[in-house]
Amino acid sequence: MKLERLFASFNISAMGLSAQRKRMTAIAENIANVETTRTEKGTAYKRKVVVMRASVEGNFANVLKKETMGLEVTNEKHISSNFVEFEDGRDAVRGVRTEVVEDNSPERLVYNPEHPDADENGYVHMPNVNIVVEMVDMISATRSYEANVTAFNASKNMAKDALEI
Repeated sequence: MKLERLFASFNISAMGLSAQRKRMTAIAENIANVETTRTEKGTAYKRKVVVMRASVEGNFANVLKKETMGLEVTNEKHISSNFVEFEDGRDAVRGVRTEVVEDNSPERLVYNPEHPDADENGYVHMPNVNIVVEMVDMISATRSYEANVTAFNASKNMAKDALEI
């Protein structure tokens, strides 16, 4: 067994932890700016969203082939042999990639003619941040972070137990 494959689960869990930390940071920034009507651009704050994508090298068939190679095949029809393999032995799954983007949903309009940022009709353009949505997202990110910690610890215990054999 290659050493890289032994540590692949650690790398994937670590990328998941990093992605959820970025997500929690973006949510905290959204909550902090829920009332920010004027940014450096001169507009209301735009909600930040972290977009996550699987970082996969190759196509689904390659990933499936690499993950099922160690399984015992009881019937050849269960696992087709027409998969394309990587010639250089690269790992197919690399984890998760993240990108922070602005949410383009419309701003909230609040009637407050006394506000210094009110337009000619007395409406203030407020950020497109909904505090309830942010709190639900924060709980989801926290639970996902905890799940990645659990997966990391399980991999660590398996590696430790394998060394004791």
